[in-house]
Amino acid sequence: MQHLYGRFRYSPTGAILNNPLTAAAGLPAFSAIRSEHVRPAVMQVLEQQRQRLKVLERQETPSFDWALQLERINDAVHRLWGPVAHLNAVLSSPEFRDAYNSCLSLITEFGIELGQNRTLHRRFSQLEKLVDHSDRTKVQLISHALRDFRLAGVALEDRARNRFAEIAQNLAQLQASFEQNLMDATDAFQHHETAEEIVAGLPEVVLERSRRAAESKDLPGWLLSLDPPTYVAVMTHAESETLRKRFYEAWVTRASDRGPQARRWDNGSLIEDILRLRHEAAELLGFENYAELSLVTKMASTPMEVFEFLAVLAAKIRPVAKKELRELTEFAGRSLNAWDVDFYAERLKQVRFQLADDELRPYFPLPRVLEGMFRVAETLFGIRISAREGVDSWHPDVRYFEIRSAQDELLGSFFVDLFARPNKRGGAWMDGCLVRARLTGLNQQPVAYLVCNFNPPGEGQPSLLTHNDVVTLFHEFGHTLHYVLTEVDFPSLAGINGVPWDAVELPSQFFENYAWLPEVLPWISSHYRTGETLPVDKLAALNASRTFHAGLSMVRQLELALFDFRLHVEYDPAAGARVAETLAQVRSEVAVIDTPAFNRFACTFSHVFSGGYAAGYYSYKWAEVLAADAFSAFEEHGTFDADTAEKFRRSILASGGSRDTMDAFIEFRGRAPSLAPLLRQAGIQSEGTDVA
Repeated sequence: MQHLYGRFRYSPTGAILNNPLTAAAGLPAFSAIRSEHVRPAVMQVLEQQRQRLKVLERQETPSFDWALQLERINDAVHRLWGPVAHLNAVLSSPEFRDAYNSCLSLITEFGIELGQNRTLHRRFSQLEKLVDHSDRTKVQLISHALRDFRLAGVALEDRARNRFAEIAQNLAQLQASFEQNLMDATDAFQHHETAEEIVAGLPEVVLERSRRAAESKDLPGWLLSLDPPTYVAVMTHAESETLRKRFYEAWVTRASDRGPQARRWDNGSLIEDILRLRHEAAELLGFENYAELSLVTKMASTPMEVFEFLAVLAAKIRPVAKKELRELTEFAGRSLNAWDVDFYAERLKQVRFQLADDELRPYFPLPRVLEGMFRVAETLFGIRISAREGVDSWHPDVRYFEIRSAQDELLGSFFVDLFARPNKRGGAWMDGCLVRARLTGLNQQPVAYLVCNFNPPGEGQPSLLTHNDVVTLFHEFGHTLHYVLTEVDFPSLAGINGVPWDAVELPSQFFENYAWLPEVLPWISSHYRTGETLPVDKLAALNASRTFHAGLSMVRQLELALFDFRLHVEYDPAAGARVAETLAQVRSEVAVIDTPAFNRFACTFSHVFSGGYAAGYYSYKWAEVLAADAFSAFEEHGTFDADTAEKFRRSILASGGSRDTMDAFIEFRGRAPSLAPLLRQAGIQSEGTDVA
């Protein structure tokens, strides 16, 4: 990372003058942010916000403008901490990680102070009676604030309130450690290979990267890492079962007591502590378990509703998955291990559809995919997307784009950071850099981060994507549109903020559909050498392959959702987490592929143990039902129908968390959601699926 400031000036209080993290406006100066900036900035900004809180506390008669001052305070903390958390995810150097960890407790402490502030809680309770109840957005803001005070333990007696605060601090540190252990374990694995027959079948883009990695260490052959693009390529294409097994074992034993780095970074004990503390926090607030607490901020109302939803899906999908596995086993001509499934599935897909994953890659150069994806959004929503050069960022590969209305009004912007590299968290995600705000003294357009882990460009060629990569990019861009196209002026309800967690995936999964459309594929495909669009026969084959192994894919998601939910519903302090036992029971009920005994998947389940999906991983399937049903409206009226797109934008994208999500969906669709479109989309026909 390039740094623009080589020396720092200090104030008499010890704060760094011209600290880039304390800027009150504009984009973060990412290239100037150093680990030394973090603690002084955190101390300074939190002290400023505590002084502002004292002013709020002294105001006896609250008004809605008074409530918006709390929005300003929260935005100031996000402006400070957001870039720190982001850099810790995308450029996690030891020095920056230490700075992040040392200040995480300070940020958590401030959040607890805010949530447990009884004076503010009383003022909001007064305001609830005074506000104009015809103004839906204002009512929602106050309702969410009162809910969040309650979930922070504001009503607890002193001893219980202090214990709740202590639990929150411990959980923040444990969850951060979980993610960092996983990142370290992933980065630490390397496989040096010199035998050509062992790397046979791997895509040239992966071989070229691994050759360069070996050369950088004066080694012959190939140096293969465990970053997501390499791992997926090995599991899908490596002809050597030995290599596939080695990578599978390394992947499913990361940060555990087994595998190549056994016990070096072990998340097992962290999982026990995280589940114990979550359960205790839920009990302090009067819930029977953490799942009940989690559902307070979701569309689903009770654990039983979630279990019934997952059971209905499992009953319809598991027979399909079992049939798919039988067919795959017959095709392979032998019993399949877990590390064989993706390899033989790719071979079967080639035979069935005359379509090879690696054959498609040259037709999906990243620049072309981005151009076509932006065209989809522009056509749907009447916007314009253009690159802006010269914007400061954290890495040379990062690009910056602006979204404008048809009238050239700036609606928002987003960074894209799309390539895998060391010290970068795996996976793909969207997060907020700046949130939309229209408040007294704060007029701010939304800015998002769109992050993926694709293969970087090779020598003389752009980054070449698989179609799965393309779908991932469309997914994350759907989140980005949700974040940027908001029309809500209050930060806590703008974009994805305030949206129930089991609905937040609706726009992302909706937008995935456009990566499959026959009319869109020519927009996003162009051979990186010849410029030829995807041939008609390949386009048709790709479309036909969409439902290939849909059952196997869906039962895997159901397995993860049920495992997560049961862990949090069934936790018993006397018995402990029972992680292995619960996962084994869930697999016996839902899974169709046998899992080896050394598998330690739970130690890598960052969505649940370090992310926001605790007792909420079912959200992916819940929102997928909404997304498939929403897209079916476009299938009925035209996939680029202007009226339908405008209705979707206003009902779903623009409204953020300012209204009830089910009301917003019904406004768009004209009825409650149906399961039938999802099953139809997956090629699974079933009766009796018209009830949500």
